[in-house]
Amino acid sequence: MLKPVLWIHGEALGPANPALVAHPAVPAVFVFDRQLIAQAGLSLKRLGFLYECLLELPVTLRHGDVAEEVLAFARRHGADGVVTSAGVDPRFALLRERIAAQLPLQVIEPEPFVELPEPVDLRRFSRYWRRAEPVLWARTEAGAPPARARRWDR
Repeated sequence: MLKPVLWIHGEALGPANPALVAHPAVPAVFVFDRQLIAQAGLSLKRLGFLYECLLELPVTLRHGDVAEEVLAFARRHGADGVVTSAGVDPRFALLRERIAAQLPLQVIEPEPFVELPEPVDLRRFSRYWRRAEPVLWARTEAGAPPARARRWDR
């Protein structure tokens, strides 16, 4: 791809997003997925959190059907492909297929936040965090989080 656009999605909303890192000057889009918002009943609080994360990134915001919006964004920018980061949500694979049917799609794997010995049920962050937190803190010298970082235990 000589002139791609970036598709930023909800599983990589930070400046370390591998697509943003690999292509820092390329136009990027995030699409608020109308279908997901309706089906999952995302709260205004969750949507506000996503929006605040996105304000820190160099992205254009859209809403609607994700694949249609990404492809329309690519057409507007004369892109010859789409670059995104990997995601674990099963919907991600379906959206990837729809986009790749019309434009080449490159998926960049992110560096893992923490290496876990076995797969984790990722439907709830708390399930992941219960497994990831001890591994993460084991990397530190003291082997335990600072007192203020553990205030949820009280």
